[in-house]
Amino acid sequence: MAFSVALTGGIASGKTTVANLLAEHGALLIDSDQLAREVVEPGTPGLAQVVTRFGEQVLTQAGSLDRQALGDIVFADAAARADLNAIVHPLVRRRRAELIAQAAADQIVVSVIPLLVETGLVDQFDAVVVVDVPSQTQVARLVRRNDISPEQAQARLDAQASRAERLAAADWVVTNSGSRAELEAQVERLWSQMRSKAQGCEPGK
Repeated sequence: MAFSVALTGGIASGKTTVANLLAEHGALLIDSDQLAREVVEPGTPGLAQVVTRFGEQVLTQAGSLDRQALGDIVFADAAARADLNAIVHPLVRRRRAELIAQAAADQIVVSVIPLLVETGLVDQFDAVVVVDVPSQTQVARLVRRNDISPEQAQARLDAQASRAERLAAADWVVTNSGSRAELEAQVERLWSQMRSKAQGCEPGK
């Protein structure tokens, strides 16, 4: 059975960059954000459930999901966010399990899961990697990346698990507040440690 690793981190921490570096070393990537998009594509039961809960205001004129409109709703309302998660997360979980089961026995599979801690999935993986940055760095990156106010950026941070909660779940931590070269060196060491652990790992954590 493949060695299954969850990679998580706060919003704008650099999860995608770290995941792509691991893929370059040979990891098989499963991106939960990508799966979350797939399960609410036009014509899917997932999108129908979202529209039933939130109304047609969350659709574009073309009939696809308007992520900005939905985000404005759920980031401001914890109950709405919980309802959305209750629709999307089980669909994503099922699809991820299918992909992991299809992987080769000697493969290291890295599942990128932004809400790993929040959704209680930590124990479903052989190991957990946390990409860590100071919260003020996250806010600054979000403001630049999403063209939003610092207050809006902070609201997105507040909607996630705390930095301490994520770090408590980590088997490995990648610090992404330095240079690209420093990050690449950390990931190279991490890959070596993953391979060592995978070779001596019993399935399940």
